[in-house]
Amino acid sequence: MLLKTFGWSFAITALGLVAAVFYGGWEALGVVAILSVLEISLSFDNAVVNAGILKKMNAFWQKIFLTIGVLIAVFGMRLVFPVVIVAITAKLGPIEAVDLSFNQPDRYQELVTDAHPAIASFGGMFLLMIFLDFIFEERDIQWLRWIERPLAKLGKVDMLSVCIALIVLLISAMTFAAQAHQHGGGHADKAETVLLAGVAGLITYLIVGGLSSYFENKLEEEEEREHEAEEEARKTGKKLSAVVLSGKAAFFMFLYLEVLDASFSFDGVIGAFAITNNIVLMALGLGIGAMYVRSLTVYLVRQGTLDDYVYLEHGAHYAIGALSVILLVTIQYQINEIITGLVGVVLIAWSFWSSVRRNKALEAGGGDDNSGSKAEVPSGV
Repeated sequence: MLLKTFGWSFAITALGLVAAVFYGGWEALGVVAILSVLEISLSFDNAVVNAGILKKMNAFWQKIFLTIGVLIAVFGMRLVFPVVIVAITAKLGPIEAVDLSFNQPDRYQELVTDAHPAIASFGGMFLLMIFLDFIFEERDIQWLRWIERPLAKLGKVDMLSVCIALIVLLISAMTFAAQAHQHGGGHADKAETVLLAGVAGLITYLIVGGLSSYFENKLEEEEEREHEAEEEARKTGKKLSAVVLSGKAAFFMFLYLEVLDASFSFDGVIGAFAITNNIVLMALGLGIGAMYVRSLTVYLVRQGTLDDYVYLEHGAHYAIGALSVILLVTIQYQINEIITGLVGVVLIAWSFWSSVRRNKALEAGGGDDNSGSKAEVPSGV
């Protein structure tokens, strides 16, 4: 099972490390290895969230996620995306941007750094909306009940998450503009870019998330009809007709996963520039890391880990919330990538530990820790 799920990741790792040695020697191999670990640590929460969506898809779409999806993730976000950033920001052609990354790496890094406020604003708003919609939703299982219960009640207010996200964006843009003005106005013109990028991130979330929810609901309706048709077929002996809508639903859920992966990739791509300016080594390292994240996603689904450790999804979404705040803060202030990675790891480890405690308590005393039974566990506190 382990080899079947992680086989492609192991193969890509071997090829990537060999390619790094041929490209730049043992030093390049070390850089690629560090980048791989960085990507995995920054994106582990991505795998947990993805697993919650992927478990609703059949084996065919899980394979698509690990094949075509990998091409999008590795070549699209980890290789093409940095080039596109430079091309748009510096008003260069794609070929010129690639040439710049190879021949003038310092200038390439400078241009990507200049584009960071817009990138952080877009990604921060997208991830913030994911967190807010999760925390404002009423759910049977709660991890940090002292905060989740009151927030779930507040979530009954329509469009509250959108309003809060817009307020956060406005504060971020105004703070950025004020600080830029105090330091001579060198970046004052970028405040508008930050605002527009944030709105674009919000719109992207609403469109993709809305389409995904719509087709997911349609899929559930169709599955219910299919179940009823199967029951009828058993009684009458009639032949069942194929369900077409499930393919559409899975397709839009696949698109949603790709947008999620793109948003989670922002911090990894930007953080990689703190380690190397070489776009080849960056693509190799982040690509290897992305493979493990996607294999881990499928592993979580097939092993049913999310069902056994019920707080993992909560921990991942809190990590998303923390990452969104970090991205918005980095619009103006620099935060060490190690801190960014550790925040997600700590929150997910905490949620895993809480899940283990819950399972032990249920085995010992029976009942549900959210039902107020004698087996109740102080989750997360």
